[in-house]
Amino acid sequence: MEHQLLSQAKDAVKKRLSMYFLSVIIVLMGFIVTFQFVEPAPPSIITLSTGHENGAYYRYALLYKKILARDGIEVKIRVSKGSVENLKLLIDKSSGVDLAFIQGGINLGSEKKSNRLQTLGSLYFEPLWVFYRKENTVRQIADLKNKKISIGASGSGTQALALAVLDKNGVNKNSAALLELGPSAAFKGLLSGKIDALFLVASPNAPIVQQLLSSSQISILNFTRANAYSRIFSFLSVIQLPQGALDLGQNLPNKNVQLLASTANLVSHYNLHPALVSLLMQAAKEIHGKHGLFEKTSQFPTGKYISFGLHKEAKRYYQYGPTFLQRYLPFWVANWMDRLKIMLLPFLVLMLPLVKILPPFYRWLVRKRIYKWYAVLREVDPEMQVINRDRISDCLDRLAQIEDELKDISIPLSYTDEFYNMRLHIELVRDKLNHYQNKAESESS
Repeated sequence: MEHQLLSQAKDAVKKRLSMYFLSVIIVLMGFIVTFQFVEPAPPSIITLSTGHENGAYYRYALLYKKILARDGIEVKIRVSKGSVENLKLLIDKSSGVDLAFIQGGINLGSEKKSNRLQTLGSLYFEPLWVFYRKENTVRQIADLKNKKISIGASGSGTQALALAVLDKNGVNKNSAALLELGPSAAFKGLLSGKIDALFLVASPNAPIVQQLLSSSQISILNFTRANAYSRIFSFLSVIQLPQGALDLGQNLPNKNVQLLASTANLVSHYNLHPALVSLLMQAAKEIHGKHGLFEKTSQFPTGKYISFGLHKEAKRYYQYGPTFLQRYLPFWVANWMDRLKIMLLPFLVLMLPLVKILPPFYRWLVRKRIYKWYAVLREVDPEMQVINRDRISDCLDRLAQIEDELKDISIPLSYTDEFYNMRLHIELVRDKLNHYQNKAESESS
């Protein structure tokens, strides 16, 4: 008897485990289906296109490289001629460039090609400097007609902006000598008198700017009509360089100078991984969020002064800052948890309902093995059905058959009360049948 009970208990455990195993299989299938919608992990290597190695873009790229390395992201720096080339590299799918510094207002005149690009924001002001030799009288850009002018190297943002500003003043290759010189060559040419003026987009801290401002032979153009330019070119802002701001001891500059400025934009492909966008935004805030000569604290990075559509993840960052997970967890851990949050869907949709449904379903399965015999009991119960004398013997045989079949049913110990209730009810119906049989025999005698 003890062996039989142990066997029944083992069978019950097996059946219950098989049921839970089936539910686990269903949930796993849900996970497999849901996993198809999980975003892939961010790449561990990205390529950033800058400018020449002596420029601000390259120096900032080194800072991004250092900061992102803390979170295991390798930044490969690609040197280029400047913003125009950077834009071409971004549009070219085969270039391998993921993001680049691009001067505000730079475009290639192809809206369709540029639709693949989005900006993470503008990073800082980039002043447009126009230096000229003092022996020349230059009050406006139009005064540069018939002069030798350096407009910046081919592919640079300086050249693109210089040509746009000169064109609005009627200065072009037919009315002046426009020379494609890099900063170093233009600097030497201006000091030696080989050229009359140069356009330069550079940081006020750039050595070439400091040297030209301190030179007794060189003057800087004060944009007296700066507000007009900012209306014509929406990407330009009006900024002021106060007297002595660069060097109080040498009083550089020696007067207040009104300048025009575009902004440096960090531009990427539209499908740059969202986790990388958030990481880059944090790096940008660390690098460019400080007080500068033209920038207020926390003024940059910003979604303003941009030339391309704002990346949706960058927009979310400007509104809410880093995600909750990225604030308190290492980057890769936060990203892993963020990617797998969609995996909660099969757990919530499948596992929780199964946990609630399985126990009652299991109870129903166990009781079903016993309760099906109650239908037979009703058929042979003389109080439930009309049982004549000839059928009583058949009904008693049917009850005996039910008892034999019940012996082979495996029932968990927790449900033995149901089993014994069934046997009691069989005995009750047998007693009724015996009573009717005895009564029928006595009447016939």
